[in-house]
Amino acid sequence: MSYSVGQVAGFAGVTVRTLHHYDDIGLLTPSERSRAGHRRYSDADLDRLQRVLFYRELGFPLDEVAALLDDPDADPRARLRRQHELLTARIEKLRKMAAAVEQAMEARRMGIDLTPEERFEVFGDNDPEQYAEETEARWGGTEAYAESQRRAARRTKEDWQRLQAETADWSERYAALMAAGEPPAGEAAMAMAEEHRRHISAWFYDCPHAMHRCLGEMYVADERFKAFYDAIRPGLAEHLKDAITANADRRAG
Repeated sequence: MSYSVGQVAGFAGVTVRTLHHYDDIGLLTPSERSRAGHRRYSDADLDRLQRVLFYRELGFPLDEVAALLDDPDADPRARLRRQHELLTARIEKLRKMAAAVEQAMEARRMGIDLTPEERFEVFGDNDPEQYAEETEARWGGTEAYAESQRRAARRTKEDWQRLQAETADWSERYAALMAAGEPPAGEAAMAMAEEHRRHISAWFYDCPHAMHRCLGEMYVADERFKAFYDAIRPGLAEHLKDAITANADRRAG
């Protein structure tokens, strides 16, 4: 059984002009011709076309595709294994590209105007907007949320890097404070709780002590926040919550 050039173009999703070109350069010459001289493609031709299109999708130039397909020493099974390796690598690359684009789309929606490369440089594997939809659902109508969005929209890559650096520095010092056995209601812990509150006020939204107290409660009640802080040092979420409470009580008094 054989197929016309129009039928093959429809099967493969390519143009008739492309098939003519492949024939002209000897990459895919149809096995048969009709009485009128029209191209007719066999099942073997379709198999070769499938392999041509596979390598083209992976970015191989046509001359390299021809060399790959016409190598007399090529083992068909080895070729299939190679195709599988290339396809797997392509899928992984596309997955990463898709993730980068998704992050860029979400970043722009949330006001983080960084390129995908800058986001990876600043945040690494930690997506700053992984709870963006939930955050908007819970606090989207508040002035604090609106202010946080306005500030995020104005930040440059350098601003984000400085924010990340301050957060990492505070985390290291708080973990060291706990390792030294400082109690949550001690002066050192309360001072770091106050620094934590001021960090929020400086970078995100005005955070008075009453609001900070509520945040401290959430750091323990919400398992995701608890996991975030406890990943810095086990027990840090509870310790910080108590330090925030003690600091708020002291300030209120």
